[in-house]
Amino acid sequence: MVQSIVHIALVVRDYDEAIEFYTKKLNFQLIEDIYQPEQDKRWVVVSPPGSQGTTILLAKASKPIQEDFIGNQSGGRVFLFLNTDDFWRDYNEMFAKGIEFIRAPKEAEYGTVAVFKDLYGNLWDLLEYKPDHPIAKRMK
Repeated sequence: MVQSIVHIALVVRDYDEAIEFYTKKLNFQLIEDIYQPEQDKRWVVVSPPGSQGTTILLAKASKPIQEDFIGNQSGGRVFLFLNTDDFWRDYNEMFAKGIEFIRAPKEAEYGTVAVFKDLYGNLWDLLEYKPDHPIAKRMK
């Protein structure tokens, strides 16, 4: 049996501002942006550069209760984990583009990590696993 998680839905306030942030600040690729008239919404999918794995579905809040979760989908805990093959390259580029890092880079047992906020306040880890970490081995 082969299964995989294809998308993670991220609730956003506005499609275009979210696309702008993810493609310009984080260098993600816009995979799909399709209007769905039957639901009067867009199907917007982005992905980190070079990624073959899970993508992010940018899902515009369509009800007041959903708006309450914009920027707080995980109750203030780190929500998403962006792995990189070069931590310092990406950290420096993101910092130069104005990404707010709320925890400075540190060396941990598993690799190098720093915590940043997306445009809505969701917390992300930027990390580079050490080569012997089980996740790093799976990605080869």
